[in-house]
Amino acid sequence: MPPLCLLCSAPAVSSNICAECRNDLTRLPAERCPRCAEPTLGGEICGACLAHPPSFDRVVAAHAYAFPLDRLIQSFKYAGNLPAAPLLAELMQEAIGEETPPDVIVPMPLSTQRLRERGFNQSLELARILGSQTGVPVDHDACVRLRHGEAQSSLPWGQRAANVRGAFACTRDFSGLSVAVIDDVMTTGATLEELSRVLRRCGATQITGWMAARTLSTRT
Repeated sequence: MPPLCLLCSAPAVSSNICAECRNDLTRLPAERCPRCAEPTLGGEICGACLAHPPSFDRVVAAHAYAFPLDRLIQSFKYAGNLPAAPLLAELMQEAIGEETPPDVIVPMPLSTQRLRERGFNQSLELARILGSQTGVPVDHDACVRLRHGEAQSSLPWGQRAANVRGAFACTRDFSGLSVAVIDDVMTTGATLEELSRVLRRCGATQITGWMAARTLSTRT
């Protein structure tokens, strides 16, 4: 059977997406903050990153978190639509391009309860594919989520940093290493920031967030 588009079920050209749906994916603005990927005038560092420099160095996101990609990510994350993982990883790889690969890939950890509810860690699924494509080793158990909290997507943006504060721990020495943190969606960046703080304390010298999608206009 020929591959079918995961978004509209039409015949797919490649990677389970048709040409029309690929063209419908919302691209990030060319001018955006080099740290957090928030749109900015002239591509300058945004005011938030100037006032409070993040613990991560930069974010690479494949597309904006908008229709129809948001529906695909939701079905992947909450409904176990695992065939979406190769397509999302391919979109991420296109955004990553030819940049210098990191020393190690770290998937965003899930709490034990969340992992039990979903049956898999969507970030780990993406990390495995990207690790295979890039040849970068994936360290899936160096970092753990210490406690279960409210889902970030269910909270107002202003409460998200507090919700993940102290949520992570890392057992590996990352001294002198560059790290790519894999996650499906970045909204406020609070989760990436909290994990990046821990990675810094463990010696990581450069931290990049690799995201399938970036929610835009999150500043409040």
